[in-house]
Amino acid sequence: MTEKTSALSIRRATEADMDALYEICLKTADSGSDASALYSNPKLPGYIWAAPYGKFEPDFTFLLDDGEKAIGYVIGTPDTAAFSARLAAEWWPDIRKIVAGMQPSAPLDAGALERIANPDRPLADLHAEYPAHLHINILPGAQSSGWGRRLIETQLEALKAHGAAGIHLGVSPTNEKAKGFYRHLGFEDISRDGHVIFGMKFRA
Repeated sequence: MTEKTSALSIRRATEADMDALYEICLKTADSGSDASALYSNPKLPGYIWAAPYGKFEPDFTFLLDDGEKAIGYVIGTPDTAAFSARLAAEWWPDIRKIVAGMQPSAPLDAGALERIANPDRPLADLHAEYPAHLHINILPGAQSSGWGRRLIETQLEALKAHGAAGIHLGVSPTNEKAKGFYRHLGFEDISRDGHVIFGMKFRA
């Protein structure tokens, strides 16, 4: 699956794109801006929010490519509960070994290490209606260009084809622009348990 406009295109990621996932995640981890100065290990945010999707959900890992390199991604899974269980068994144990003994020395190190030690648990009451979830990040130079919408539409198409009943995603409580963006795409505010969450049902 590839969508092209000018030099940009959307394509599925391959094993060769793992470094790109880490880099894009790092350079957007400060609310869409470069977080390189906020982590002492440049892979820390990617361990949590990007790389496991490339490894375990390649069919739902799409890259925005400028012809030379990846400059954005949308990543996700059709089954959040199953994905979380797989990470508990096959991802987090190895990552914990990598970061064992690491002492926080940059502003966001401690939070990342805590998430690796104690990953977020899926919200059980979302599973029936909104089992899938996604994350999207685009490097600053290509943001607000319409490609975010195209990336999400590509992901929604793939999840629907897979048979997912619906999808949810988290939004920063203070990010009003993102809230408006997702509403425009047809998502509804389904926030609960202190989390700002938007969701979309694919079937009744």
